[in-house]
Amino acid sequence: MSLLLNGLAASSGITIAPAHLLVESDLSIKKQHTADENHEVARLHDSFTLSKAELQQLYQHAHETLGQRAAAIIDTQIAILDDPTLQTKIIDRINNHHDTAEWAVKKVEDYYLNIFERMNDNDYLHSRATALRDVTKRVLSHLLNVPLPDPALLDHRAVFVAKNITPTDTAQFDRRYVAGIVTANGGRTSHFTIMSKTLSLPAVVGVKDATALIHDGDTLIVDGIHGKVIVNPSNEEIEHYRLLAGEFAQEQQKWGALKDKQTVSADGRRFEVAANVGTFADIIDAQEDGAEGIGLLRTEFLYMNRDELPSEEQQFLAYKKFVSAMNQQQVVVRTLDIGGDKQLGMVKLPHEDNPYLGFRAIRIGLARPEILRPQIRALLRSSAYGRLAIMFPMIATIEEFQQARSILDDEKEKLEKAGYQVAKNIEVGMMLEIPAVAVMADHFAKYVDFFSIGSNDLIQYLLAVDRGNQQVAYLYQELHPAVLRMVKRVIEAAHAEGKWVGMCGEMASNSLAVPLLMAMGLDEFSMSSSQILRVRSLINQLSTRKLQPLVHRAINAETAAEVQKLVKKYVPELKI
Repeated sequence: MSLLLNGLAASSGITIAPAHLLVESDLSIKKQHTADENHEVARLHDSFTLSKAELQQLYQHAHETLGQRAAAIIDTQIAILDDPTLQTKIIDRINNHHDTAEWAVKKVEDYYLNIFERMNDNDYLHSRATALRDVTKRVLSHLLNVPLPDPALLDHRAVFVAKNITPTDTAQFDRRYVAGIVTANGGRTSHFTIMSKTLSLPAVVGVKDATALIHDGDTLIVDGIHGKVIVNPSNEEIEHYRLLAGEFAQEQQKWGALKDKQTVSADGRRFEVAANVGTFADIIDAQEDGAEGIGLLRTEFLYMNRDELPSEEQQFLAYKKFVSAMNQQQVVVRTLDIGGDKQLGMVKLPHEDNPYLGFRAIRIGLARPEILRPQIRALLRSSAYGRLAIMFPMIATIEEFQQARSILDDEKEKLEKAGYQVAKNIEVGMMLEIPAVAVMADHFAKYVDFFSIGSNDLIQYLLAVDRGNQQVAYLYQELHPAVLRMVKRVIEAAHAEGKWVGMCGEMASNSLAVPLLMAMGLDEFSMSSSQILRVRSLINQLSTRKLQPLVHRAINAETAAEVQKLVKKYVPELKI
């Protein structure tokens, strides 16, 4: 009898193959102290040197067999090892707390992961946490003299089943033998998704008790489209999924044909589908996945793992790299969005009882111009190398936007007087996350060049729900009629002033929301790059004119469930 296990779809596709369990090494550590700090520091240096040599070999292998974006992930890990701040913090633990090298590594890893995991709305930081875990696991393997599992030893076609699969595990896969991936832990982290997609491997993550319920040799169906794993399926199930796999392969071919075309609805309405990014590896991923621009570049990556603020020059070089790489496609950059739940070591912020509504984002930038002004100067300088737009996060009042815009205009004038080249066509807009701004969107639209709706926070604030709190997560409803009314109001207000509107929250890639957003006139959809071609394909099939009755009925519905039924009725093209 077959067994159905549910998880999260991390990389699309369907495969049928026997299971091969990848057993994790025991790297558990107990708190220990040392009387010989110099010896522990020497051991630490040796472990870093050995780890770097291994990663450099993996980088070369990934570059030759998987391509640039997979190699960039390994390069990120090498950069973590090379970061002097990381080593300094570990050595300080050894010298000041008399920790062994192993325990010091573990404590410093915990310190950074605590920061990353509190910042739970940032894909970049999730992937950074994944990279850090992978690096420290490798360092600890040398300190403990415990070898890591070697996926390269697989010599037959099989599905890897493990508690976790790391990016470096994936870099060692042999394309001839690895048929798919199933993990017990994890979510759709960008690093894991990139590596799996590069290998065209169906992957399902977060499958509870996968390593306990699946045994070596069990036949598995891995459905990376719907996030399902069937253990020891029946002949009927195998035949059904073989047909589905064929249909999906045909659909992927159609998606691939969209990469070099514009996104146009069935009735000729032009839309832009862009990517949310936080690393340069994400830029590469976005280009390969058919992004028509960058709708959200998170700049927090420049401030992580540092003891001091990045200089204007350091920021300029980073932004220049991003902007020039997009070949005149628009790059919308969000100024630093920290505070409250997002703490950075070099920016001392007060403790707050309600951080989501506290001292954060543009509020910090305006109060601390020594943070905001260098960032704006660096962005303005980078504008000469591509098509740049700048947006300010967490704007609550017209005065805040005017003050931020005034700082930008002031720095632009100074740069031009100093002889720097600054683009003439920089659009300056704002993230729209606060319901009060949506209510007054007709007034804000007079001052901004564009709105980018941050649907994640807008919905949280509108419905008074912390989507990270499992007790109330059911109240986080992207299709709630109040949310739809608010989004429609913002779009209409912006268009009345000749301004465009984008959306960079998760709602932008929700298949049930896309038809509604199209019909409302949303100009730009921005999302994780893995979702881009699917959304572009859906837009191409739909007519905005024919969807107008759906919008009218949806905004007048009473519940999100009612809206969902309406969308499914009006849009038979949806495959849900």
